[in-house]
Amino acid sequence: MKEVTLEAQIREQHGKQVKRLRREGKVPGVYYLHGEPSLPIVLTELALQPLQRTSETHLIRLKTGDGSERRCILREIVYDPVTDRPVHFDLQGFRTDEKIRVEVPIVLKGTAAGQRDGGLVQHILHRLRVECLPDSIPEHVEINIEGLAINHSVHVRDLNIENVSVLDNPNSAIVAVIPPTIEKVETPEEKAAAAAAATAEPEVIKKGKEEKEEATEDTKETKK
Repeated sequence: MKEVTLEAQIREQHGKQVKRLRREGKVPGVYYLHGEPSLPIVLTELALQPLQRTSETHLIRLKTGDGSERRCILREIVYDPVTDRPVHFDLQGFRTDEKIRVEVPIVLKGTAAGQRDGGLVQHILHRLRVECLPDSIPEHVEINIEGLAINHSVHVRDLNIENVSVLDNPNSAIVAVIPPTIEKVETPEEKAAAAAAATAEPEVIKKGKEEKEEATEDTKETKK
């Protein structure tokens, strides 16, 4: 697995003060490890770029201004809904002899056989929840879909990842090839029949109305 080194500074700013950091192109974050106090830190947006929207999981070697060094993984990056710029991040520390739970990206490889017959590939599960020792975390889970025909799928139970325990439901589908959607086209005869029915309907209503009016007139004449 790839390892990324991050040079961060311990953050003194909190609350409303972090807005100034963001205006300066910096991103506030937190490093945490169970059993220890959380550590507020700050990174530049540029330093955070290698971890943004990637299809791989990275181990991180975090260096801070106090000279210490910590190993961790990225837990989350929060983005501004308007500017789409990162506004906060969380780093989870770990101990090398303790298992850790992480989400690993799922990457599809190849072209499914069913696509040649018009089938459509549905990528249903994009990330896999796993538990393992830190050094066994896979960068991603790759699935070769070349053998998938129409109405065939790959489930979590079909995966076999060395030194890794998968936490997702074994029956969950990861990827499937579904039949193409066929749009029904009306024949000329069906179109003509539909048009005739639409034209005839007002006539039936009109005829019924006329008969009702005639019956009313007959009733009046009888009373006289």
